[in-house]
Amino acid sequence: MADPSSYRPRPGEIPDSPGVYRFRDEHRRVIYVGKAKSLRQRLANYFQDLANLHPRTRTMVTTAASVEWTVVSTEVEALQLEYSWIKEYDPRFNVKYRDDKSYPYLAVTMNEEFPRVQVMRGHKKKGVRYFGPYGHAWAIRDTVDLLLRVFPVRTCSAGVFKNAARTGRPCLLGYIGKCSAPCVERISAEDHRELAEEFCDFMAGRTGTYLRRLERKMGEAAEDMEYERAARLRDDIGALRKAMEKSAVVLADATDADLIAVAEDELEAAVQIFHVRGGRVRGQRGWVTDKVEEITTGALVEHALQQLYGEETGDAVPKEVLVPALPDPVEPVQEWLTDRRGSGVSLRIPQRGDKKALMETVQRNAQQALVLHKTKRASDLTTRSRALEEIADALDLDSAPLRIECYDISHLQGDDVVASMVVFEDGLARKSEYRRFQIKGFRGQDDVRSMHEVITRRFRRYLAEKERTGEWADGENSGEGTPRADGRPGTDPGATPGSLAAPRAEAESGHQPVPGHTATSGHDAAPGQEAACGHEAASGQEAAPGRQTVPGHEAADDLALTDGSALKDEDGRPKRFAYPPQLVVVDGGQPQVAAAQRALDELGIDDIAVCGLAKRLEEVWLPREDDPVVLPRTSEGLYLLQRVRDEAHRFAITYQRTKRAKRFRSSPLDDVPGLGETRKQALIKHFGSVKKLRSATIDQICEVPGIGRKTAETVAVALARSAPATPAVNTATGEIMDDEDGAPETTEDAPGEPVSAGTPDERRGQER
Repeated sequence: MADPSSYRPRPGEIPDSPGVYRFRDEHRRVIYVGKAKSLRQRLANYFQDLANLHPRTRTMVTTAASVEWTVVSTEVEALQLEYSWIKEYDPRFNVKYRDDKSYPYLAVTMNEEFPRVQVMRGHKKKGVRYFGPYGHAWAIRDTVDLLLRVFPVRTCSAGVFKNAARTGRPCLLGYIGKCSAPCVERISAEDHRELAEEFCDFMAGRTGTYLRRLERKMGEAAEDMEYERAARLRDDIGALRKAMEKSAVVLADATDADLIAVAEDELEAAVQIFHVRGGRVRGQRGWVTDKVEEITTGALVEHALQQLYGEETGDAVPKEVLVPALPDPVEPVQEWLTDRRGSGVSLRIPQRGDKKALMETVQRNAQQALVLHKTKRASDLTTRSRALEEIADALDLDSAPLRIECYDISHLQGDDVVASMVVFEDGLARKSEYRRFQIKGFRGQDDVRSMHEVITRRFRRYLAEKERTGEWADGENSGEGTPRADGRPGTDPGATPGSLAAPRAEAESGHQPVPGHTATSGHDAAPGQEAACGHEAASGQEAAPGRQTVPGHEAADDLALTDGSALKDEDGRPKRFAYPPQLVVVDGGQPQVAAAQRALDELGIDDIAVCGLAKRLEEVWLPREDDPVVLPRTSEGLYLLQRVRDEAHRFAITYQRTKRAKRFRSSPLDDVPGLGETRKQALIKHFGSVKKLRSATIDQICEVPGIGRKTAETVAVALARSAPATPAVNTATGEIMDDEDGAPETTEDAPGEPVSAGTPDERRGQER
């Protein structure tokens, strides 16, 4: 626990100007971001007697090890920069918007030739009209299903649309009258776009025009004794009225407004938002926040506004925002909202009438959301706490393992050997910390050796981060004589821990959203964080195609960079492998546990516990123990270990299957530098096969559109190098397999002899 006086800025250092400040911990992580009209007055409040501080504020200032600030010109710039930093750093002591899932919108892709109606989540795209958000995707689909009777707009994907156009047959919706079938030219592009615009007008609240038009047409059909047509129009009117009932009128003056309500107690707050468009409630969303700092209702409203409109522009920000309490001061927030919309925005508290009544409804929703959340969380917290305590007791740990890392090895009969690392913090999965590895130190099937390599690589990174940030005293754990994961000799005597790290490439400087002067107090900022390059990737991401590794990298120590992941620790972004676990769990029994413990011993790490969970009997194995620990089958601790182990297995086998699929789909053209997917397809389409392309001359390759002479020479050289020495032979029939026979061409990574894939059960049995 740090003493705030140790990093308190000297008198006169802090400017009396608007700005944004950041507190960092001893690992240089940003733990709190705040803004102030006067930095000097605001920061002085944090360095008073600890007894006078709010408990959460006291915890924050004693956790921090330094403070720094950036001066800006206006309070609006401070608001913008604060929002950017909170989104970028995710500080642990700022308000947390848990359950901030991506809410679905009803989207109409007006930027396409044939607009499509669909459910969309995530970032909004230019040229697409959005309606919502909705609480559930099924609510959107129910509404669309009703409206397609009247507005039969296209809803199919691009693939289905192209296939229908190719075959000349529409999909099922085209046959039952719920799609105008532009794919088979039943309607022109102009008429279909007009239909989509009418759909958008109806969803925007302009409903009376269409209802009156349909009623008039129904009357005309009845007068002409076209009773079947009149009956269809009657059903269409019923469908529109039913869709309108899903969003009843709540404000008679057709107001566009967002209503925000807050229900709070000492620890948490629930935020509910109703989106009213054209006087009707068109969407609803909500969050639950941890009050990790002493904060007023007005400040909670300000954070909610940042979360809600921080990435919105134009009409997505309504003309009127109704709140239970105004931020202090309100002028910068209102000016910021006006900038986001491009025109005036009214931010106020409703005082009377329909708007106040609707605000009371939103407030009741917020109260119910908070009660429901606390009921669920109380049960969940109790269960997770009991599980961690049971694990600590069973493994004889000094404290509950708040961070658990689990490792698993996966391969298919010794090919594509990979490993996974999953992280659980406080008993919950932290997927942003997941990592995956390619086994590079050797070829073949050896789970024990693979586990030793992975543990060594992971904790070598950890030691390198400790040494680089100054947490490691000079000469401590120098790694003298320590063998490497790949069996090569260790570092020279007297080498520093930094020599254990793989070579690094200097990363780009961090993005500064708002220009301004930056000052630092406390620990000096570390030099530019350098990101390593190689073969591990973050959860759910692949290394960027064509990314070049730094020359001199050692295979066992490589770490892959994902797009945009040149993360700098002095900017407070999370660092790979920088934070140690209290417990390492390996998927396996006594041999795997021994390998993991040996790797830690070789690196001089003795403060991290290791255990293994064997699959068959669910026994927990400890290092240097002949007998396993057997937890009761109903133990919460065993359930947690099983969940961690199963998640590591899922993550590893998913990565292994992805690699295997890529290898099976590989082509010699993949290795041609500068040759993209479009030109590869053009070459194959022109020549028919890789074999014919390999036998073509450079002049013949140049005949392909988009292929210049230099590219043709590169393709010819690459194909000549990858030419198979002998043709592939089907050992069952004795036939030579070439491209004309429809067999895949042999590459260096694919065996020449075809092998039966087997049944799905057999394949799963071969996977590890």
